[in-house]
Amino acid sequence: MASASEQEGGAAIRTLVERSIQRNIKGVEYFASAAPAVGLTPKETIYKRGTLNLYHYKPLADEIYRVPILMVMATTNRGYVFDIAEEHSFVRFLLNAGYDVFVMDWDAPRPEEKILNLNNYANTFIGECLRRVREATGEQEVSLVGYCMGGVLSTIYTATHPDEPIKNLVCFTTPIDFSEMTLFSHMSQEKYFDVDRLVDNVGNASPELLLTSFDMLRPSGRAAAQRTLWDNMWNGDFVEFHRKMDRWSNDMLPLAGEYFRDTVKKLMWKNQLLEGTLEVGGRTADIGNIAIPLFHAVALHDHIVPYEASKHLVALAGSEDKTEITLKGGHISLIAGPNAARRLWPTLDEWLAERSV
Repeated sequence: MASASEQEGGAAIRTLVERSIQRNIKGVEYFASAAPAVGLTPKETIYKRGTLNLYHYKPLADEIYRVPILMVMATTNRGYVFDIAEEHSFVRFLLNAGYDVFVMDWDAPRPEEKILNLNNYANTFIGECLRRVREATGEQEVSLVGYCMGGVLSTIYTATHPDEPIKNLVCFTTPIDFSEMTLFSHMSQEKYFDVDRLVDNVGNASPELLLTSFDMLRPSGRAAAQRTLWDNMWNGDFVEFHRKMDRWSNDMLPLAGEYFRDTVKKLMWKNQLLEGTLEVGGRTADIGNIAIPLFHAVALHDHIVPYEASKHLVALAGSEDKTEITLKGGHISLIAGPNAARRLWPTLDEWLAERSV
């Protein structure tokens, strides 16, 4: 009769063999199957203007909070990261919790849309979407929620419209001090990077340029991700979620030329948002003007927007009711996936619930 240790060794070998078999079977399925479906929570496009789409998600709860939510996606990526999978959907979580959810999403700007600038994104687009949300709900107060550069745009809008009835400002991993954006700040130094020549000759900043810039932050990141995928190829749930996140991270959008020029010159070079000198649409974006409840979540292991770049938002805001939380995770896992579902989403719900009635 085999000893306990021999039985354990045999079980471990059987597990390894079974996983190797499943890894090969699912590896063939991985390359043979179509791209996974994403963004499946029912919604309606209630407004479209060029590169902008405004979605209204159908409610899932019997009772809805009075104050609706307008979520502003980062301009480099598509908004389905908020609804990446049914079991990992931030949008679905909010809907089940009783919130009325609207999302500003982006398409690739056309060549003729290269004229869109920071004022268009931070003022025109957000202002028009707020108006549409108020028309759809009959409520004047709206909570503005922005992710990464969507948080920057939301911050700029709130700072330049202090008298508008925005109920709450919620930001995730939002940079304020662009000098602390690590490699980005070095790659875009004025003495090396001729942004005028790029925009004047090319127009919109290509997704390949942007994707390469992000990859340079972690040069071995893709190789490490492929190794992790292979090690877990036997796990169907892991592979499915990995494919969805991989699809999103590679689904990079070009940036409108003038918006890219403004971002580089005003934010990266002159750091005007931190300095309080940024003028957008004839108004100064002074973060000290923000007096409404403010919630900012930052990621402990964020390699894109380090804490040194984002820590100034809550510090500079004039709000009496303001909260900053630092959670384990990276720039993306903070807001999407199993870790977000355990950490950020319930924390935000607890904060937002009492401020949405």
